[in-house]
Amino acid sequence: MRRFEGKCLVISGGNKGIGLAIADRFASEGANVVIGAIETDQSAATNALARHDVGVVTQQCDVTKASDVRALYDAAEQFGGVDVAVQNAGVITIAKVENLTEREWDLNLSVNTKGAFLCCQEAIRRLRAKNKPGRLINTASGQARDGFIYTPHYAASKFGVVGLTQSLAKEVAAQGITVNAICPGIIHTDMWDYNDREWGRLMGDYAPGELMAEWVEGIPMKRAGKGGDVASLVAFLASDDASYITGQTINVDGGLIMS
Repeated sequence: MRRFEGKCLVISGGNKGIGLAIADRFASEGANVVIGAIETDQSAATNALARHDVGVVTQQCDVTKASDVRALYDAAEQFGGVDVAVQNAGVITIAKVENLTEREWDLNLSVNTKGAFLCCQEAIRRLRAKNKPGRLINTASGQARDGFIYTPHYAASKFGVVGLTQSLAKEVAAQGITVNAICPGIIHTDMWDYNDREWGRLMGDYAPGELMAEWVEGIPMKRAGKGGDVASLVAFLASDDASYITGQTINVDGGLIMS
């Protein structure tokens, strides 16, 4: 079933990991896809989506810069403009509080929270200008529910995403625009390889992969998630089936956090 035939998805951080899985899911259901990412070479993402016979555009985009975000949404106009906006670009660094730098704090808040705001702002401007309904989905984190050790800056940035989601949802609901957030748990991505290595270094003498395995054992479903698990939730929230759901934050983590 191609639920998004003729629609346009704009996704930041869409060239790898969870973002690419989301882009692939929407393309498989007929959406034209505009991918923004900080990297200039996004050929791997373009090649991955080519089999779906939809429009695919990649755009270098630093989500902390309003001019880059505008250019990203300009690229969507060739497909009739944005219908679904997924704010997925994110960063994480891990450090003991006494070693946490101001630069790391600013980077996490700027990319994860300000970046989500700038993308939401531009999407809403475009949707309102055309009097279109739309779907905005923001990637938060399990740390938007439960801040973890050595990452106060990251937790703060993701709690901010939830607040942003709720505030915007109330503001734009009457225009038929929904705004929701997702909280992925432990997902097989490059970011989680970094998390395993850096948390493992600070939390004990863990070899690569050992800490991840220990955490996965604590997940009720006894497995780490896949990008497709997250993509399925995002596709639901963007579909007509979720037209009466807004301002919500939904975990996708195998039951790791139940709140």
